Amino acid sequence: MLAALDHAYGDAAALHQWMAIPATFAAHVETFGRIEHAEALLVGATALILQMTGWLTARQLAVITFTLLLEHERGHAAVPPTLLEIMLAEPAWKEAHLLRLLKERLAKLELQAPVIGLTLHAGQLQPMLPPNAQLFPEPGGSPADFKRLLELLSARLGSDNVLTPLDTPDHRPEHCNSWGPATRSMKPAADVDELLERPCWVLQQPIALRVRDERPFYMSPLRLIRGPERLEAGWWDDQTVGRDYYVAQGTDAACYWIYLERSQDARWFLHGMYA
Repeated sequence: MLAALDHAYGDAAALHQWMAIPATFAAHVETFGRIEHAEALLVGATALILQMTGWLTARQLAVITFTLLLEHERGHAAVPPTLLEIMLAEPAWKEAHLLRLLKERLAKLELQAPVIGLTLHAGQLQPMLPPNAQLFPEPGGSPADFKRLLELLSARLGSDNVLTPLDTPDHRPEHCNSWGPATRSMKPAADVDELLERPCWVLQQPIALRVRDERPFYMSPLRLIRGPERLEAGWWDDQTVGRDYYVAQGTDAACYWIYLERSQDARWFLHGMYA
């Protein structure tokens, strides 16, 4: 009592206890009833999102993936929970954007059983980066706006229906170019000079070329103007290839990407075209 009076009158220094922010985020809320429609879960999910954004701001972090666990019946009639995972193309921490993505996912979700509880987990995280304000903003929007559009389309249409080109560390052209979900973290791109040497249009299946007067032929005799780029790869997955790639030009000045298969039966193939 004496210590409390001393603190109240200012005769003793008040010792404040600092708030301890947990290293990970997980929050749970019980629903008021058995929710049978996914859109009705947005009220409880909004409260959880607000808690997570507050935690992100306090920790100076941004989220890349977070999951919403929809809990169903417990006990003898237990139903496995429904896991709803949200992936972002760019780290974010603002509740408006996170709520928009979650709303799109809930709008297309069909509940298999009534929901009685919600649990929100923050998954992959990155340090929060301050916004980079530009003196003259781009008329069509910034790259961040484009990534937010990809996230919104992925949430509305499904991550498997919104694809972007991915760069795979493989020398074989048919393997190094692929498509993946837009919300997947992009891998480091190849060197720019290397990308310029290869055509943007690579055929899914190389076309065997005829040979006339000891020159490859595709609608006209082809003249080799650059190369060779020797490629030997694929030993690690039993799909070994040995090729010499050339840039060839036809009589109409069109350029093609062709290769000579280095084997006992050496043959020419067309593998790409230049614009």
